[in-house]
Amino acid sequence: METNEINAGLKAAQINNALGFFIMAFGVIVLFAMIYTETFVEHMTDMVAGLILISIGGGMMWKAKSTIKKLKSKKEQ
Repeated sequence: METNEINAGLKAAQINNALGFFIMAFGVIVLFAMIYTETFVEHMTDMVAGLILISIGGGMMWKAKSTIKKLKSKKEQ
């Protein structure tokens, strides 16, 4: 890989890491909003939506961190 491709990949992975953090934080907010709902259906809807958002954000962050680690090791070579 060329240096430009590695730098572009690193930048994309860092953006995905930040986006994953935002989605994960939004999922935590949705889970916290579950406290203020009244019915069982609203509780379950907020819980499922929050857990899905947290898992998507966590997956994005995990994938981005592994990509950053891989590209940084290639850059050092």
